Amino acid sequence: MKPVRCAIYTRKSHEEGLEQEFNSLDAQFAACSAYIASQTGEGWTLVDERYDDGGISGGTLERPALQRLLSDIKVGRIDIVVVYKVDRLTRSLLDFAKLVEAFDSAGTSFVSVTQSFNTTTSMGRLTLNMLLSFAQYEREVTAERIRDKLAASKQRGMWMGGVPPLGYRPSGRSLEIVEEHAELIRLIFRTYLELGSVRAVSNRFEADGIRKPVRYSKAGNPIGGGPFIRSEIYGVLQNPIYIGRVRHGDASYPGLHPPIVELELWENVQQELREHGGGRRSAPPIRHTSVLSDLLFDDRGERLVAVHANKSKVRYRYYVSRSLHRNPDGRKSGGIRVPAKEIEALVIGRLCGALADPTFLFKTIEMQLPPGAGPHAVTNSGMDLAARLRNLNGGAVQTLLRDLIARIEVRPSEVRIHLNPTGWGRHLGIAIDTEAALRPIIVPATVKRSGRAVRMMLDDGCAATDREPDVRLISTIAKAHRWWNRLLDEPGLNVTDLAKAERVTPAYVTRIIRLAFLDPAIVAKNVGGKAPPHMDTKRLTQADAIPITWVEQRLHLGISAGR
Repeated sequence: MKPVRCAIYTRKSHEEGLEQEFNSLDAQFAACSAYIASQTGEGWTLVDERYDDGGISGGTLERPALQRLLSDIKVGRIDIVVVYKVDRLTRSLLDFAKLVEAFDSAGTSFVSVTQSFNTTTSMGRLTLNMLLSFAQYEREVTAERIRDKLAASKQRGMWMGGVPPLGYRPSGRSLEIVEEHAELIRLIFRTYLELGSVRAVSNRFEADGIRKPVRYSKAGNPIGGGPFIRSEIYGVLQNPIYIGRVRHGDASYPGLHPPIVELELWENVQQELREHGGGRRSAPPIRHTSVLSDLLFDDRGERLVAVHANKSKVRYRYYVSRSLHRNPDGRKSGGIRVPAKEIEALVIGRLCGALADPTFLFKTIEMQLPPGAGPHAVTNSGMDLAARLRNLNGGAVQTLLRDLIARIEVRPSEVRIHLNPTGWGRHLGIAIDTEAALRPIIVPATVKRSGRAVRMMLDDGCAATDREPDVRLISTIAKAHRWWNRLLDEPGLNVTDLAKAERVTPAYVTRIIRLAFLDPAIVAKNVGGKAPPHMDTKRLTQADAIPITWVEQRLHLGISAGR
């Protein structure tokens, strides 16, 4: 007798109980296996493959095991599909019609262990359709009950599950405040009222390195950790849960949980959102942002304004003295025209060099360390801020520069970068005397014409944009300092344990940590975009590539001590 190949399909709508050693899927499989065994005389044999869908509703056909079963039926591997009950296969009458069509086209039939009918006859099909109609009705009634219960519970102010909003953690049928995260929520509301734009809030947070805190779901999966995007900030500002209310549809109800934001602050934010159509745009989206706008002045104290010219589909950006911009024929009365790309590269490069230079941080800036903080913490903050400044774009880098710089003077033979003590103190986490002016960063440079182009030339005769900093090397040096500080701060930690935690080899950790002892002048050269081309991560992490003393390091790499 020709064998009849039988496949068993099992399904459970919820995941509850699936972790048990013998669960509902196993019980269905056992019953179906016994039924197939009773039909051995008819040639029925069970295929080796199992088709189990756990935790998936019967209201859809998009189920992994069911799709595998249909694929095997289509290629002729299955003769009969055995299920415990018809509703295990589907609860939808429309989906059942599709399955029967697929079965018929492949010459496959199916059997329900607990419901006897023959689908090859019209009466059997009618019986089956009636059963499925009741199954679909039961499913829809159950869904209505769940929706009604959800609405009633929310009207009573209960938390009905899901991912808790930032600032809260579940507490039974309510929520309790996570104070560390709640302060971030309040900061979002206050910053929006201060800046009046969600875009500006996003740029400020990116410039300050403020990111979403990492949380974990019940399954242990991480949530958050990335930057705040505008849609997420809008979601926070418009969510009434932060004033102690629970939203359901278009309505909200008094909740059982405590509020995070005061009602007055909430109402002021909502009024601001309504007046500006969801938030005032800080600037129209443009491809090139002149990040030094409002910071540049010429030697007469006149502000430089951002302008541009288009030629052959290429945009050339400049900063021009205001009087010269208004009156192009007024060159006799003074005024300068500076190429934007060069001056921006010069300022950002030198600022990054200062941030990554411990000598500058501890001598040029007369700062006070907060209680319990070590000097390496400030050094790390400076290097991390320098790396972040290099990677930011558009409005975010503009926001950060305005925090760190008070003004920039472009003189005939030098550029003076005057620093903002308040911004430096906030970003480095230190106390700086805001009444005392910080010593400016002075860069010997002149504006010269090179061929047809106007270039910003440095004291060594090179253009400010001749060389780009090695972002990979900057990141690797920052990693070296973090790892070295971990070894200092955690007495029981050794290189082998650190390598295991970072999922790298001990040899790699050893090579990288050597970069923590690089001469600050070398680090500043790279961060400022002035390192020679041969100085890269590969060379510096090779065996015996870095001498011990700073003098030997500079000689080895061909770098002078001056900046």
